[in-house]
Amino acid sequence: MGFWANHKVKKAHKRAQAQYEIDYANWKRDIAIFTKIEQAFDLAIKGEDSASNLTVQKPGEIVLWTGQGQFHEAGKTAGHYEGGSQGVSIPLVGGIRYRVGAMRGSYVPGIDIQVYKEVGEVVLTTERLLFNGMMNTKEWAFAKWNGAATSADESDYIFHVSNRQKTSGILFQPEVGREFNRFLAQALNGAEEGITAIKPLVSKVLKDLAEDEPKKPVLVLPPA
Repeated sequence: MGFWANHKVKKAHKRAQAQYEIDYANWKRDIAIFTKIEQAFDLAIKGEDSASNLTVQKPGEIVLWTGQGQFHEAGKTAGHYEGGSQGVSIPLVGGIRYRVGAMRGSYVPGIDIQVYKEVGEVVLTTERLLFNGMMNTKEWAFAKWNGAATSADESDYIFHVSNRQKTSGILFQPEVGREFNRFLAQALNGAEEGITAIKPLVSKVLKDLAEDEPKKPVLVLPPA
């Protein structure tokens, strides 16, 4: 009985330890990210960019973050016919035959999907989000922002703006997407409330994170 009880406790502890390592890594990463956000807005208050870039900025616009991402936008798969075909076969030279006729059946239109395109530079500023690639450029202005959605791992984003019917977005590597997610939230807050309002918000987040350090699980075996 003691062996099996100890075995179950050890298995549960192993699972708890694995989850703790994930939670601790995310906690450390978030502290680093919000420290970086705090530094970026300290520079923004001074009118300085936090990252070098080749974007032509508007007067008063300040770059908060840059990274690499893959642009995608709404599109369709190819349509097709469901059914058979009919027609006649016309003999040509050399035993080759040429078939003529018509399709019968019904035409099925393509499915709406997000079409993934090129990888390029993503620039987040105090006023907008931009994608700059060799073949595609896109701007999502905060003044026309309607919302956004992201995947569970915070790597893939779709953005909604009022001046475009087609949705579009950016795919990041997961570790980059997590950082982008938190920078984007504060950039939107700054656009709405002013960049000077972000410093106390981020300071509070850092304080809360310091108090919420994940606790390492302790293995306690049942009494013999």
